[in-house]
Amino acid sequence: MSIWSIDEKELLTKRLSQNLKVDTLIIGGGLTGLTTGYYLRKNDICIVDAGKIAHGVTLNTTAKINYFQERIYTKIEKARGREYAITYLSSQRYAITKLKEIIEKEKIKCDFKKVPSYVFANTEKEIACLEREIGFLRSQGIEVISKKLPDKITAYTSYCVEDTYTFNPVKYLEGIFNILKKNDIPIYENTRIYRIDKDEEGYICKSTSRTIRAKRVIFAGHYPYFTLPFILPLKSTIEKSYIIISKVSKDGNYTCINSNRPTYSCRFYDDGKDLYQISLGESHDIAFSQNDQYHFSRVKQTFGLQEENIILKYSNTDIMTPDHMPYIGDIQDNLYLACGYNTWGMTNSILAASIIADSILENPNQFAKSFSPNRFTLAHMFKLPYILFCQTKSFLGAKINKNKSWYNDKIRFYKEGKNTFATYTDENGKDHTVKNKCPHLGCSLIFNEQEKTWDCPCHSSRFNIDGKCIKGPSNYDISTNKNGNK
Repeated sequence: MSIWSIDEKELLTKRLSQNLKVDTLIIGGGLTGLTTGYYLRKNDICIVDAGKIAHGVTLNTTAKINYFQERIYTKIEKARGREYAITYLSSQRYAITKLKEIIEKEKIKCDFKKVPSYVFANTEKEIACLEREIGFLRSQGIEVISKKLPDKITAYTSYCVEDTYTFNPVKYLEGIFNILKKNDIPIYENTRIYRIDKDEEGYICKSTSRTIRAKRVIFAGHYPYFTLPFILPLKSTIEKSYIIISKVSKDGNYTCINSNRPTYSCRFYDDGKDLYQISLGESHDIAFSQNDQYHFSRVKQTFGLQEENIILKYSNTDIMTPDHMPYIGDIQDNLYLACGYNTWGMTNSILAASIIADSILENPNQFAKSFSPNRFTLAHMFKLPYILFCQTKSFLGAKINKNKSWYNDKIRFYKEGKNTFATYTDENGKDHTVKNKCPHLGCSLIFNEQEKTWDCPCHSSRFNIDGKCIKGPSNYDISTNKNGNK
């Protein structure tokens, strides 16, 4: 559950129950998938999601619609050059305009709101780096104001822009869903695509017992389950963040984020009944830490949150690319990919939907070439040793040290033959046993005590306490027939 699911409406859809043939299949019912569907709604398309529509990573976002993104422009300038930093800035402002156009044209009630956004330096060492970012933005005609943060967050310096927004992403997707249903677009939930094969006519996409034939396929999920042809594990790392929702008495009416790692960020939300502060922090590469309880306590401490006001705690993962720009476009003939949003999924989802839809509709798009997934830059080459180190550390760390120091006696591991199992005993004394191996690429799993899930420390697949896969790239469960009362 997240802040956006508190008042969500049930979307009336179902599991795929028959074989289909369509021009375009969209895999993923989040912000990217449904917005792409919106742009292609006059065409022969179908949308499927492995879980529920409008859930997944979209559900766990802080939902800031913002082009003032930490120090991303100076990072891109260092990785790819100034021209690409300028292109990325233009793409983010373009995406904000496109999203605003959709919301206003379709009259979608999604709490879309203009708010100022701050970036601040929370150590003295960060000041010079942040000021270089401000210099870049001002050189591009952006009005950036030196302004003190409204609240008690420690900041050595802070800057803000006024033309950024927030919204409720689930309400937005409910609006898009209703438009697609009016256009008779077939949308299926709980329909996981396990395999995509290419033939002379296009693609054969296999679900559990059904098949969808499509001339083209758009993978709009969080992390593609297929390794080839794209090899995303060698082109990205995974960052994990921790989110706490707390009730407040006053709407801060701003968003903020610090300029360095680990990230600390917050915004506010008014659902018409209560006011909430959405606090995010402790962002880190998943290879280096898995003690979720510790990170939640650090977020609570940093923002001075009181336990009696906290209503929700959950985590999120983001795909980080070596050159700080997303992967958007075709990876082979008529197979499209959109991922690697570097924590800025709201703008980059809309950008991806626009680029991919324009490609299919044969419309020109000024950003398509810059975000091609098939690019290989110097940044990719230089970052590859670090990526390989992280992959190895995650894989071996979970294999060698299964009993983490912060685990309690409710978590146990044991081996039977060639298989390793893990058991969690819940508060009612019931044992929940799973296979302790991610079906994606074989990593051992970490138990997330806060959210009661088994998480993959390599590529962020997630399973519930009984082993059902609730987040990819894994396509398979890790459940056993061992569950029962103690």
